[in-house]
Amino acid sequence: MSLNPAKAPRPSQRGLTLVELLVAMAIGLIVTLAVTSVVITGESHRRSTTSTNDMGQSGSFAIYQLDRAVRSAGSALVQSANNGVFGCKLNVGTILPRASAFPAPFADNFLQADGTSSFGNLRVAPLLIGKSMSDDDVSDVLVIMRGNGNAGGVPRRISDPGTATLLKLESSIGFAVGDVLLMSQPGVTDCLMGQIAALDPAASPGELTLNSSGTYYTAGTTTTAATLAGSTSTYVTALGTTSAGSVQFTMYGVGANNTLFSYDLLRTSGTTDASQAMADGVQELHAIYGLDTTGDGVLDAWAGPGDTGYDIVSVMTTPATLRQIVAVRVALVLKSATPESTNVTPTCDGITTTAEAACGPYRYFTGLANGSTSLQGEVNTSAAQKFRFRVVESTIPLRNMQLAPAPL
Repeated sequence: MSLNPAKAPRPSQRGLTLVELLVAMAIGLIVTLAVTSVVITGESHRRSTTSTNDMGQSGSFAIYQLDRAVRSAGSALVQSANNGVFGCKLNVGTILPRASAFPAPFADNFLQADGTSSFGNLRVAPLLIGKSMSDDDVSDVLVIMRGNGNAGGVPRRISDPGTATLLKLESSIGFAVGDVLLMSQPGVTDCLMGQIAALDPAASPGELTLNSSGTYYTAGTTTTAATLAGSTSTYVTALGTTSAGSVQFTMYGVGANNTLFSYDLLRTSGTTDASQAMADGVQELHAIYGLDTTGDGVLDAWAGPGDTGYDIVSVMTTPATLRQIVAVRVALVLKSATPESTNVTPTCDGITTTAEAACGPYRYFTGLANGSTSLQGEVNTSAAQKFRFRVVESTIPLRNMQLAPAPL
């Protein structure tokens, strides 16, 4: 007799026991934890690597730009050191002297840190350092002036009295239409800028006609163009052409969002009175002077821009001090853009007189001094230990200062 299929016995079925379920959950949690840990570690390494690379790139670019500018500082100016150029008050059309503060990040402190509004008293100098004169109240301001005229920077003396728009020299060889000139006279505070509008070496050898309606033409206030052009004690220095970028009077400072800015003092690229962002991630800029105190062309001393006699006003009004400056040491403090999840930098309070063993890598100008006074500085990381910092330093020579004539 056959069995009824409908009544055939079925195999027993059952689910997971509680123990099996708990074991499976435990294994899943362990795997999830391991994967999460790997992801977190990988993300942390990626962020650290990215931050480090970004700081490296920003630092390299910024220090390269500063190096290039500083090495050319004083070009076309140093040969006129004995002709009233060093320390003369710069007059450039309606641009300088200024009637109001410079744009950010030079608006609050530049040439005002002493409590006076002296921003209209900028003087000609290959290089100047304004201590803590950026708007962040911490970073220094670098001022670099340079040119590259066809005349090789050799000053020409006025041979015959001219007029406010006509300069008479022995020869106009080396000059060209569009060249920017600087008129100066030993013992005269003001130096005036102008631009050549026309010259005719064949018909009127040595005569240079200035563009009286040009951007850089300066009729003068305290000292007039007519006065300088009419005196055979006046010298004319060719700075080059703005269209070729050979005339660069530039300031550098740190502004908002940890950004290094530059400002064109002559506004050669247009009439906009604004600073230009140069590099991000730069929290601080510091600089000190390298000096040749013996006149042998060798750097033998250092001085900070806050030391007696080396503040920006004293330096730019004292030609003898300007002659001593043969190099500058620049330090850039770089900061990562994003914070880490934990503290990654040591506690540094910015006070170099305290002993902080772990703070060594975050100091700058270590071992440099002005006499017995240390010029060492320190990054204040106490409030930002979740960010990464890097200090980049470079000593840059002012090679053109080696060409300066001996003082009279």
